[in-house]
Amino acid sequence: MNQIAPQPGIMDIALYQGGAAHLPGMANVVKLSSNENPFGPSPHAIAAAQAALAGMHRYPPTDHAALRAAIGAAHGLDPERIICGVGSDEIITFLCQAYAGPGDEVIHTEHGFSMYRISTLAAGATPVEVPERDRVVDVDAILSGCTDRTRLVFIANPANPTGTMLGGAELARLADGLPGRVILVLDGAYAEFVDGFDGGAGLAGTRPNVVMTRTFSKLYGLGGMRIGWGYGPAAVIDVLNRVRGPFNLSAPALAAAEAAIRDTDHAGRCRAENARLRVWLADALAAAGVPSDTSCTNFILARFASRAEAEACDAHLQSRGLIVRRVAGYGLPAALRITVGDEAACRRVAAAVAEFKAAAA
Repeated sequence: MNQIAPQPGIMDIALYQGGAAHLPGMANVVKLSSNENPFGPSPHAIAAAQAALAGMHRYPPTDHAALRAAIGAAHGLDPERIICGVGSDEIITFLCQAYAGPGDEVIHTEHGFSMYRISTLAAGATPVEVPERDRVVDVDAILSGCTDRTRLVFIANPANPTGTMLGGAELARLADGLPGRVILVLDGAYAEFVDGFDGGAGLAGTRPNVVMTRTFSKLYGLGGMRIGWGYGPAAVIDVLNRVRGPFNLSAPALAAAEAAIRDTDHAGRCRAENARLRVWLADALAAAGVPSDTSCTNFILARFASRAEAEACDAHLQSRGLIVRRVAGYGLPAALRITVGDEAACRRVAAAVAEFKAAAA
């Protein structure tokens, strides 16, 4: 009997689980599970999105020219080499769709963002996981993992959920060490939280096989609008635009993103507060006996002695109305990822963790 069946690889995809936002029976809940900006988007972005709603009966522009120009001006990049998508997730999907398929391999690291594997399987290609070294991307492991079938390599820098990152010299060594047929994708979703870091734009601007992806969901506080972008060689961007839907971004989303990237004062305040509170929270957790690697992002990966202790601490935090993220699915069962919230949220979570550790002593 004939049966309807999906393409190979589709049923191997585990459904993506977003960070929880609610706790049963609790009203005063603090969500620290999705690395969202606790200060929200720029007021100018909100106003721009609201103004755009009046034209919602019109199709949005297909070329995203105004937003690409604003991004280019903000980062000193050629707008013709920029592509916009529904979050950076969509750019990742485009890359797999365009450059990987049955018989091809796509490399990601053991604690890498789960969308790399999902998009690879959706394209019919084979995901290949390589080890990290102490929760940091290992360049030599990636280079050793390459075969004649490798087509793409994905790394997040800074990384999610570890918060660690590679320096410029190691990034360049990776880019130069890959075969020319392999595209290196530098996922810079958290690049804005690192002072003086270009997210890989320099490599993407000078190498024929390097693409950088970025997002408006983190620093700019537009996660609900779903806007991302990519930058790379003109030939690659041309290919990606051929598989991009013509109206993939709405007019309110385009308007909000353009206003957000122009509001450098709001972004600067958010960046400074995150840096201050990130250090404070890491120090407070360490004082309570919970270590973490130095974070280069807007979250901290809190490490515990065992999976049981991490899960018990998570349960205690939930009892106090605090939602953080378990990361066993990323190969880190003895850790919890905690978003750096505003000062009140950071103090609440630090106090609750200290309370948990004291009770367990």
